[in-house]
Amino acid sequence: MKKITKAVIAVAGSGTRFLPVTKAQPKEMLPIVDKPIVQYIVEELVDAGIKDIIMITTWTKKPLEDHFDVNTELEQQLLKANKLDYLEQIRKIANLANYIYIRQKGPYGNGTPVLCAESIVKDEPFIYAFGDDLVKSKKSFTKQLLEEYEKNPGVIMGVQKIPKKDIPKYGIVGIKKGTKNQIEKIIEKPEIKEAPSDLAIFGRYILNSEIIQILKNQTLGKNNELWIADAIDTYIKNGGKAYAKQTEGGKWLTTGDPLNFLQATVEYALDRKDIAIDFKKYLKQILK
Repeated sequence: MKKITKAVIAVAGSGTRFLPVTKAQPKEMLPIVDKPIVQYIVEELVDAGIKDIIMITTWTKKPLEDHFDVNTELEQQLLKANKLDYLEQIRKIANLANYIYIRQKGPYGNGTPVLCAESIVKDEPFIYAFGDDLVKSKKSFTKQLLEEYEKNPGVIMGVQKIPKKDIPKYGIVGIKKGTKNQIEKIIEKPEIKEAPSDLAIFGRYILNSEIIQILKNQTLGKNNELWIADAIDTYIKNGGKAYAKQTEGGKWLTTGDPLNFLQATVEYALDRKDIAIDFKKYLKQILK
């Protein structure tokens, strides 16, 4: 079994739900307190042993690429000002991993970034993450995925229970009878009555080259998009094994729309030792 050291992050979305702020700024660079969304994801991956991080981008994502690059001028300014804590923080960002950037080409849909990364991941299993999905947990959720992979080699999908009213927003998995977490089928954004469970897929996967080959020949699905869930469903029907991994010691927080973004910001702010006490006091005051 090959050790997984590569990850693909999908960051090519236009972030229309955040306009006008995303007119000139990547959605993935919006700050959760004082750190961009995508940096939390990169740190999660690195904490799990990922070395190569492949970001699938567009021409609008240069600020994102610059964030993970070296900024010599800023480093010199911080050094002269004796702001060594800040200096250490920005130097660390550039050295977290080996960054690779690929411009996205192909049909709209969350399966396309996987196809774009084929020449880099080749025949190796890899992590696939969405650039706007955070998992706030004591142990890196990517580590949790890798531990599951050691027990059950195959495709692994991050899942979380959701309220029934939210089922039509997400891909939903059905668990095979008599198993703990083997996936029997996947339905992308089903109606509530058609859903096989209340377990929603979110943006953390372990995928393999078989999924890439399926995506190459896959017809477009719901809303004329190329869905990764459809490819995994085909993989299962062809005899492949896929498993659901629920979060342990934490939870998935999407930042894909303004409300969920604000909720994620509050969650992370309340976890910060330097501001949590004062922030709690402020929240209590405004909620009176």
